[in-house]
Amino acid sequence: MQIRDMMVPVGEGVELEVRRMQHHDPKGPVLVFLHESLGSIALWRKFPEKLARATGCDALIYNRRGYGHSSDETLPRPYDFQEKEGSVWLPRLLDELGIERVVLIGHSDGGSIALISAGAMGSRVQALVTMAAHIYADHLTLAGLEEMAIRYRETDIRERLERYHGHRTDDLFNAWQNVWRDEGFHAAMDFSRWLAAIECPAMIIQGENDEYGVPEQVTDIVAGIGANAREVFLEDTGHSPHLEKTDQVVALICDFLCGEIELKKQN
Repeated sequence: MQIRDMMVPVGEGVELEVRRMQHHDPKGPVLVFLHESLGSIALWRKFPEKLARATGCDALIYNRRGYGHSSDETLPRPYDFQEKEGSVWLPRLLDELGIERVVLIGHSDGGSIALISAGAMGSRVQALVTMAAHIYADHLTLAGLEEMAIRYRETDIRERLERYHGHRTDDLFNAWQNVWRDEGFHAAMDFSRWLAAIECPAMIIQGENDEYGVPEQVTDIVAGIGANAREVFLEDTGHSPHLEKTDQVVALICDFLCGEIELKKQN
């Protein structure tokens, strides 16, 4: 499997930092990974490569605007930033790369954006997997934001994030904190039309000990999608199932995809 990094222009002067993992003989749609609110290509760790090898599918991991070496985002973030990321920028990236069939895999904010993309792109999305996705701010979300703000001030988290986001680290952290604390943003969040438009099989995953989201996030997402969606709660797991239970999550997603889109597992 070949792994290469590149910058991809997507219009309006925007370039996105991309990592592609490509097999000589791919076995299905391209796995597209959408990172969390403070994430990046590198912070997915080995998970995308393990899943790409296990499924035989090619993989695409990218940094959204404002992250890593991608172009700057508009600050302060508009209330519809997730909708723009999912319905405008991701489709443009796929168009530029000539990718027609995808499986979306999103974590946290990336999971929310994946829901929007699946609703916006119709049959282009063959399957959807979210982990710790949000469709509203709940009391755990807000408490988690407060705790992270304290840790950002008092621990080495800022320095660790700076390795991936450089001089934009403070801007990125504040953009995340500010929009999720904004009651106007809470009022503007309405995923109903995107969920109702999702046609593909969907697996909605959350750790039972997720410190950023109540279980109703999962059940409400599944209810909004309908019969094509299934819920999965993982025991002894927090906000990042793919890092905490990597092998279990890889196996879970492989089984899901093989059952839904007839992928062949790879040794």
